[in-house]
Amino acid sequence: MKKIIVQLLISLDGYIEGPQQEIDWHRVDDEFNAYAAAMLKQTDVLIMGRKTYELMAGYWPTATDNDPDVTALMNQTPKLVFSRHLSQVTWENSRLASGGIAEEIARLKQQPGDGLIAVGGSSLAASCLDLGLIDELRLILTPVLIGGGLTLLDGITRRHPLTLLSTRNFRSGSLVLTYAPALR
Repeated sequence: MKKIIVQLLISLDGYIEGPQQEIDWHRVDDEFNAYAAAMLKQTDVLIMGRKTYELMAGYWPTATDNDPDVTALMNQTPKLVFSRHLSQVTWENSRLASGGIAEEIARLKQQPGDGLIAVGGSSLAASCLDLGLIDELRLILTPVLIGGGLTLLDGITRRHPLTLLSTRNFRSGSLVLTYAPALR
């Protein structure tokens, strides 16, 4: 069965983006790009909210300053966008969700194959976590303090105990921390 994952890059002081939505503190190198490409190759669908979609759709279709394999995979991978404001999406292989979060994810999980369904964006990820839809939370902890911005999973409404599944070190000093929701 498909696994629902959230993967977010986070600063040591708990932010996923700076006060002006800047992400220039991310440490992207060949090792990180190989990790990203491997994950994208396992991903059947990228799920995102409007804000994440608009940021990504404004970058990836014309990206020339990133790894070509990652760029191609980001553009080719099917994308499902949740929005109350958008009437259409134009980024390659994107579609607007027609149902609610739980309904759409249940439908995706029933499709053949065992690929990942990756959820991006803090608000949507928080909603999925609160609904009990997340199988894994992958935090890429970056050794930087940015002092303000959008916090990780802003908007969760309750406590979520987690179990550490694995860790991975990058030469850049970043760590991938993989958690699963703890059984209650």
